[in-house]
Amino acid sequence: MTNFSLPIQVRWSDLDPIFHVRHSAYYDWGSLCRVAYFEKYGLTTELMQKLGFGPILFREECVFKREIRLSDPVTISIEIASSRKDYSRWSIRHTIMKNDETIGAIITIDGAFMDMKLRKLMVPPPEATNVFSQIPLSHDFIWTG
Repeated sequence: MTNFSLPIQVRWSDLDPIFHVRHSAYYDWGSLCRVAYFEKYGLTTELMQKLGFGPILFREECVFKREIRLSDPVTISIEIASSRKDYSRWSIRHTIMKNDETIGAIITIDGAFMDMKLRKLMVPPPEATNVFSQIPLSHDFIWTG
């Protein structure tokens, strides 16, 4: 398992009218973290296009713990909370930390892989399972189905 966290630069455009991070920016950060992780470990968008598949989301939920402001140092991490053994369905959790010590938010997503030609859910190819099997497991991880 490879621990992975990504530093986030809070931008002016991430703020809401009361000068803390707006709710939808958190979801953008989760997506940024996932794509950065996939790209770093070889599951690139070019590879997915070539093989004709891609990830899809069924659910995305953010629990907000502490406000984050423009000057706060922020990092986001990735871990798998649950998965089928073939990685055809999974849940990923992102923890957004501010000041390296305070949880700002926790994002949980439920997803799967889709065959882009058939437009149906699929068991991912080895290129995807190899990357997914390297994502750190959460402390409460469970195998499903």
